[in-house]
Amino acid sequence: MSPMTVLLVLAVAATAAPLAHAACADGSDGAMLHGVANDVLLEYGLPKGLLPDSVVSYTFDNATGNFHIELASSCYVWFGDHYVYFDKNLSGTISHGEISNLSGIMAKKFFIWVSITSMVAHLERGMIEFHAGIITEDVPASLFQKIPVCGKGLGEPLRGAAGVIRELGLVPVAEV
Repeated sequence: MSPMTVLLVLAVAATAAPLAHAACADGSDGAMLHGVANDVLLEYGLPKGLLPDSVVSYTFDNATGNFHIELASSCYVWFGDHYVYFDKNLSGTISHGEISNLSGIMAKKFFIWVSITSMVAHLERGMIEFHAGIITEDVPASLFQKIPVCGKGLGEPLRGAAGVIRELGLVPVAEV
């Protein structure tokens, strides 16, 4: 083997090793799934559009369902008439048709921001049930079929007057 081939093989092996194996959140050494986070949602009976397009990395522990997702930056997304904030770091626990212990996602309701703590898919009814503490709301699953584009820097201006105007339906505001 030529020195260039050996160097190339070592470079590929060094880059692939962190993707193939990582430490679990509990400190144990276990298999982690790395790849396209939106595809994991589909495997668990959830629509792929629950996460924006800016996922830069994620870890998922098959044994516990715990996950951590890192976005390129925090961002804002409109899902129909629902205005949602995604923190740069998201975490929670996924099981079939459900995400619990969720942190890093907030939705604007009646001029206040509430933390989304869990969600349950009721795909037979075509709905996703979102929980913010004791408050629940069913939202059509069709809003989450496409992976949304993260709005960079868009949220702060819309938190003010434009967000209020859109929420009240006084003037149509285009979706991002």
